[in-house]
Amino acid sequence: DAFANCDSSTSLVLGSFFTLVFTFILYIPRKVLSFGQFCEAFTEGFKSMVPAILILTLAWTLSGVCSEDYLNIGGFVSSVVNGNSMVSMLMPAIFFLIALGLAFATGTSWGTFGILIPIAVAVFGDAPNTMLVMTVAACLSGAVCGDHISPISDTTILASAGAQCNHIDHVSTQMPYALIIASISFIGFLVGGVVGSGVVALVLGIVLLVAVTLLITVRQKKNKA
Repeated sequence: DAFANCDSSTSLVLGSFFTLVFTFILYIPRKVLSFGQFCEAFTEGFKSMVPAILILTLAWTLSGVCSEDYLNIGGFVSSVVNGNSMVSMLMPAIFFLIALGLAFATGTSWGTFGILIPIAVAVFGDAPNTMLVMTVAACLSGAVCGDHISPISDTTILASAGAQCNHIDHVSTQMPYALIIASISFIGFLVGGVVGSGVVALVLGIVLLVAVTLLITVRQKKNKA
């Protein structure tokens, strides 16, 4: 109840304020930063947050357009799902692929959350049930995967910059690992949706992950031999 009734805007403002206070106390007296540099960091911080704020604003706008007051995408998908049980079973896997592609194209996982999760809730209702939980989980995991391998993602750019390596090399070398896990996750969501059990999906994912890891290990040993 405490988390559900919290004011996120107030929390963010207070968190930012106390962060600035502690940063001032820790850095200014030790002369790690001058007062001028400390003040310049404000504007740099504002600049770095503008793209993220714009992405979220556009995502919320698109989510609002897709709401029941306008396009009613959730209601349309819900009517299709209710009329076909097979489509309902495939929803977790379908949402996983859509989230992965959308996050890869936009370079943001948070924007993808804002677009797809309201649609998933509109399809299955806000009452907790297995299909809703798996579909929301598919949105989260697919979005994170797409954001992770996207060459225009801020986290991917910062990772390559921090490691001082070529950006495209960083993207191309991490993509095979991410896509292997994405394939395993897709199979897990597909089977879990058909069976109607998140536990089965999780167990199957663990088994496939162990099997693929052993297979890669065996192949590496053969190549070295």
